[in-house]
Amino acid sequence: MRRRPRKPGSDEAEINMTPMLDIVFILLIFFIVTATLTREQGIDMRPPPDSAEDPPQNPPPVILIQVDDTNTIFVNNLQTDIERVSARIERFLSDNPRSPVLIDTASEADHGVIVRIWDQAKVVGADAVSIQTPDS
Repeated sequence: MRRRPRKPGSDEAEINMTPMLDIVFILLIFFIVTATLTREQGIDMRPPPDSAEDPPQNPPPVILIQVDDTNTIFVNNLQTDIERVSARIERFLSDNPRSPVLIDTASEADHGVIVRIWDQAKVVGADAVSIQTPDS
């Protein structure tokens, strides 16, 4: 194959950058507009306001569920397996149907275990379920 000799002073092809800059600016405007329209949803972690009413004289006993760092579960100081938590809660609710459930968690407890306990408490009919962390 023969190569054509280069002529000194020949023009080299240039790339026109204007269309690429137009596309970049259009994408920039698109992302700015869509980013300002998105709203993140989350759980409201503010405590409820103080009540002016006096607390009841004989409040029902609390069902205390403790989860330690090794994910060992205790329901009212009795060690329990994760599959039996709902049965224990249901038994305590049969004696005191208005008893609140308090899940006391350790800092290294598995979040999946805590969510399963929460779900089981709601399934068996616990009205008030709350979580206590070491920071609270």
